[in-house]
Amino acid sequence: MASLTLKAITKRFGKVMALSRVDIEVKDGEFCVLLGPSGCGKSTLLNIIAGLIPQDQGTVLLDGQSVDSLAPRDRDIAMVFQSYALYPHMSVSQNLSFGLRMRGTPKPTIRESVQWVARLLGIEDLLDRKPRELSGGQRQRVAMGRALVRRPKLFLLDEPLSNLDARLRANVRLELKQMHHQIQGTMIYVTHDQVEAMTLGDKVVVMRDGKVHQIGPPEAIYSYPSNTFVATFIGSPEINLYRGMLVRKDGLPHFQGAGFSLNLGRLQIDLKEGEVEVGIRPEDIGTGQAESMDLRAKVEMISYVGSEKYIHARLGDEALTFCAPKDTALQPGNVVHVAVDPGRVHIFHKGRRI
Repeated sequence: MASLTLKAITKRFGKVMALSRVDIEVKDGEFCVLLGPSGCGKSTLLNIIAGLIPQDQGTVLLDGQSVDSLAPRDRDIAMVFQSYALYPHMSVSQNLSFGLRMRGTPKPTIRESVQWVARLLGIEDLLDRKPRELSGGQRQRVAMGRALVRRPKLFLLDEPLSNLDARLRANVRLELKQMHHQIQGTMIYVTHDQVEAMTLGDKVVVMRDGKVHQIGPPEAIYSYPSNTFVATFIGSPEINLYRGMLVRKDGLPHFQGAGFSLNLGRLQIDLKEGEVEVGIRPEDIGTGQAESMDLRAKVEMISYVGSEKYIHARLGDEALTFCAPKDTALQPGNVVHVAVDPGRVHIFHKGRRI
C-alpha cells in the first residue's frame, strides 16, 4: 500500500474552476472520504489521481514520488466505478481475473488471488455466474473484488454504493469497513452521502466549489465545523443556524436573534460585539428548566423516526428542530421550555467558526 499526497491540484474546464489548489495528505492504510455536494469536484479529483484526466497545476505523489508523468496503468491504482463496469459476457471468475490476465500473471497465482478475494467478499458460490444473474449487491461485490484482486497501492472508489437500495447500502457499507480492516489498504472514497462519510472514513475531506473546506476525523468535523457550510452539510437533522447580533450584558455575551435571546454564559469569545451566526445541533437541545438558558418554543410538527422524535417548533421568529425521546407527550400547539448548554453552541463570524 502507499501514502498519497496532493499538492495544489488545480483543474479548469473552460471558464469553470473545477478544482482550486487542493492539498490533501492520506497516510498509508488510511480510509479517506471525499465528501461534498454534486459538482464540488470530488470525482474530478479522483480521476486526476487515477491519471484519467490531467491536472492544470499541482502534483500527485504516491509514497512521496510524483506519478504525474505515468499513464493510468502504470500508477498501480485500482478504481471501482458507480456503474460496476463488469464485462457481461464473462463469468464472475473471469471478471475478477481479467486485470491479472492482461498483465501476464501466472495462472496458479491468478487462481489463488481469485479464491482469496472471493472468500473475502463471500462470493465463492458466484464464480461461475454471469453478471446478469447477479443482484445489485452481488455485482458491486464483484466490482470491488476486481480491484482488490490486484492488490494495488491505492484503491479509488467513486460512489460505488449509490445504485443500491437503502437497506443493501447499509449492509455493503459495513462489509466495506470490515474489508478495509482486513486488508489495511489505502482507500479514497467519493460520496455525497454524509452517513457514508461519517461511518466509513478515518479521515473526511469536505469539499464545495472545487475547494477543501475542512479535513479531519469524522467526530472532529461534526463537533467542530470550520464554517457554516460544513456545519449545515454534516448532521441529520440539520443544525439550527441563526443570524443575529452578539451583544454584552453585564459583561457576559448574549446572542440576540429574531424574537429571542440566548445567554452564552461565560464563553470566551474573541469578538466584542457584532453580527454573528449561532448554530445548535438538534440533539444538544433539552426540554425543561435551565438556569443559564430558558427559552420557550411552540411545537408545530412532530416527525417520528423510530428510536426518537424530531420536534419542529417556532423559537421567536425562527424555526427550531430538536430531538426528543420516542415516548414524549409533546403535541403540536404545546409550548415547551428548551435549554441548551452554552458550551455546545457553535458561533460563526462571517461564515467562519470563532
